[in-house]
Amino acid sequence: MKTISQNRQSGFTLIEIAIVLVIIGLLLGGVLKGQEMINSAKVKNIANDFRQIPVYIYGYQDRFRAIPGDDATVVANISGTLATTPAGVQGNSVINGLWNSSTSTDESFLFWQHVRLAGLSAGPTNIADSTYIPRNADGGIMGIQSNVGFVTITAPTAMTGTYIICSDGILGKFVKQLDITLDDGETSTGSVRAVLKSAPGTAVLSTAIVDANSYTVCMGV
Repeated sequence: MKTISQNRQSGFTLIEIAIVLVIIGLLLGGVLKGQEMINSAKVKNIANDFRQIPVYIYGYQDRFRAIPGDDATVVANISGTLATTPAGVQGNSVINGLWNSSTSTDESFLFWQHVRLAGLSAGPTNIADSTYIPRNADGGIMGIQSNVGFVTITAPTAMTGTYIICSDGILGKFVKQLDITLDDGETSTGSVRAVLKSAPGTAVLSTAIVDANSYTVCMGV
C-alpha cells in the first residue's frame, strides 16, 4: 500500500517558481543598475578631464605669466624642458604641435611635463616614460593644442576657442552623454564635437553616433 508521501510528485510549486523569478529579477536589476552607475562614473571622469585642463593653463599662467608647453623660461621656472619645434616661437601664447603629437620637442607634447613640474597635475615628468601621455577612462589619449593648425575636426564649421582639447578612443555610448554634460547635446555643433577616430574631418551628428564605435571628442576653450 502506497503512502501519501509516495504519491506526491516531485518539482517546484508555483510559489517557489515565483520566488525564484523575483530573485532573478532583483539580481538582473542590480546588475543593470550597477552597469549604469559605472557608465555614469566613466562619463563624469572624462568630463572632469576636459574641465581640468583649462585650470592647468590658468594656474600656470597666473604663476609664471606663460602658457605651459610654450614657456620660454621654463628651465629657470621649474627646471623643465624647453620646446624647440618650431624654433624661435616660444613665449607667444601659442601651443604649437598637434594635440596627439609624440614629438618630444613639441610644445603640445611638453605641456604635460610643465603642468606636472608646476604641481598642477599628477603624472610622470620624464618624457620617456611609457605612461607620460595621459589617458581617459576609456583608455584613449588626451592632449591640447592651439586652434591654429587644428585639423582633427574641420567641418561642418571650424572649432572655436583659443585652445583645443581632444580625447580619443571614447565609445559612442559615452560620447552623447559627454556632450550633454559639457555642451549643447549635439555632437556636431558647439564647443564640444565628436568625430570618428578612424575618420577625422567632419563632426558626427548625435543621431548618427553608434554606441560601439570609437570617437575622438574635442572641446574648444
